[in-house]
Amino acid sequence: MRLSELLKYNDFVIQCHDNPDADALASGFALYTYLKNNGKDPVFIYRGRNPITKSNLKIMVEELEIPVQYEPDFDRIPDILITCDCQYGQRNVTETKARYVVVIDHHQVTVDLPRFSEVRSNIGSCSTVIWDMLRQEGVNVNENKNLATALYYGLYTDTNKLSEISHPLDRDMVDALQINRSLITKMSNSNISLDELSITGRAILNYEYQEEFRCLVIKTEPCDPNILGVISDFAMETAEVDVCIAYYISPDEIKFSVRSCVKEVHANELAEYIANGIGGGGGHLLKAGGTIRPEKISDSVTDIISQRIHDYYNKYEIIYAKNTTLDTSTMNFYTKKEQKLGTIKLTDVYPVGTSVEIRTLEGDVNVTIADDTYLMIGIEGEIYPITEEKLMNSYQVTGFKFHSVFEYDPTIKNLETDEVQPVMPFAKTVISPPGSSRIYAKPLDHEVKLFTAWDDEKYYSGKVGDYIAVREDDPHDIYVIAGRLFDELYKPTGKGLSAF
Repeated sequence: MRLSELLKYNDFVIQCHDNPDADALASGFALYTYLKNNGKDPVFIYRGRNPITKSNLKIMVEELEIPVQYEPDFDRIPDILITCDCQYGQRNVTETKARYVVVIDHHQVTVDLPRFSEVRSNIGSCSTVIWDMLRQEGVNVNENKNLATALYYGLYTDTNKLSEISHPLDRDMVDALQINRSLITKMSNSNISLDELSITGRAILNYEYQEEFRCLVIKTEPCDPNILGVISDFAMETAEVDVCIAYYISPDEIKFSVRSCVKEVHANELAEYIANGIGGGGGHLLKAGGTIRPEKISDSVTDIISQRIHDYYNKYEIIYAKNTTLDTSTMNFYTKKEQKLGTIKLTDVYPVGTSVEIRTLEGDVNVTIADDTYLMIGIEGEIYPITEEKLMNSYQVTGFKFHSVFEYDPTIKNLETDEVQPVMPFAKTVISPPGSSRIYAKPLDHEVKLFTAWDDEKYYSGKVGDYIAVREDDPHDIYVIAGRLFDELYKPTGKGLSAF
C-alpha cells in the first residue's frame, strides 16, 4: 500500500490503540503530519477508559507538539479511519465507525485485514513501517525534527532501548534520523514511576530458577514493557544465571524480555522460539523480546513459557567445528552445481584500512578492508566475506553486473564518516563452475547449533531438513546448508546413506 493512494479522500480520522504507548503516538503523529502537509485536515485520536498518565508520554506529547486528542465518546463517521500500531477489531482498540478502514501495524495479524492495509510483522515498530512508507513517497522526515525524534522514540521504546531490533530496516531508520537526543534522555529518565519501581522489586523477589539450564524466569505485574528489560538486566548480574526471561500478562497481550550471556544461547532465537505460532519475537544475540497474543493460546502462559524453555534447551546438539570430525562414511558425496552469484571488491567502495559495517537481512557484519577483501552475495542475498585467493580458486569472474531482487538490499557503511553506500551497484557476477567444490553432506534429523571453524563465538542453526556438510579437503570446514537451497546448489555423486 502507498500512502499517496489515500490522498483522493478528504475526511480522515487517525486512531491508535487505547492506552497508547510511544510507538502508537509517533505513528499517528507521522500520519497526521503527512496528511496535513498534503492539504488534508485529519483528526488524531485515542479512546478507551483512561487518558495518558505516564510521565514520559506526557512529556512526549507536550514537547514534540503531538496533536493527539483523548476522545472516549467519539461518534463522528469519517470517510477514512486509519488505525496505527493496532488492527481494527482487536480488543485493545475501541471500535470507531467509518466508511473505509485502513490498517498500518507491525504486530502479528490476528483479524481479517481491510483491503487497504500495511502490516509488517517482522519490523520492530510501527514507527519504522510508516517511516519507510514516507520515504517511498519522497518525504524527508528530518525536515521536522519533532517528528524524527518521535519516530526514533517509538522504536526505542518498542524494542527496549533498541536492544531488541532484528530487522535491518529498523537499524536504517536509527541511522537516518536526526533527533533531539537530550529530549530522548529526558523521556527515558522519566520512564519508571515509583509504583513501577515497586513492581520491579516484587518481581525480582518471586523468581523461578531452572537450575538445569541456569535460567531465571520472572513474572511481573502488568507494567511498561521497558520495565521487563530493567528486571532482566538486573537479574543477569547474578553469578548462577546465564539466561533470564521476564514477562507480564495483560488482557491485551503478554510481553516478555529475554537476556543471555552465553554464546550457546542466542536471545533472539530463544525469543522467536517462545513466541512461535502464538506471537512474535526477535532482537539481538544477547538481548531480545517478544509478544504473545492471548487469543492464540488456551493453556496457562506460565506453563507455555516454561515448557518452551525446556523444549528449546533439549532440542539442539551443539557442534564445535574446530574440535569435531564428522563420520563421512555415513554421508553422501556432492559437487557444486553451476551458480551465478555476486561479488564486490571492497576497495571499489572504500579505501584499504577503512572499517565498514555491511548491513544485511541476517544482521550487521563488520570488516576492516584489506586489498584482497571481497564480499560474496548468495542466491537469497546473504553476505559473507571472502579473500581474493579463495574467490579466484572457486569462481569464474565475468566482469558483468550482478542483478537480483532481494527482500532487503545490503548496504555498506563507512564507520569513520557514517557514509552509506548500496552494495548492488558495485556487484559483479561470478560463476561457480560445476564440480568446483566437493562436499560430504546429509540431511539433519534433529536440530543443531554449529560453531564454525572460522567463527567460534556465533553459531549457525540447523533445522530438521537442512543439511550438515563438510568440505572434502578440510575435515573442520563444517557448515549448515538450508534444505530449501540444497538441491539448487549441489548435485549428488554418491549413494544415499543414513541421516545425521
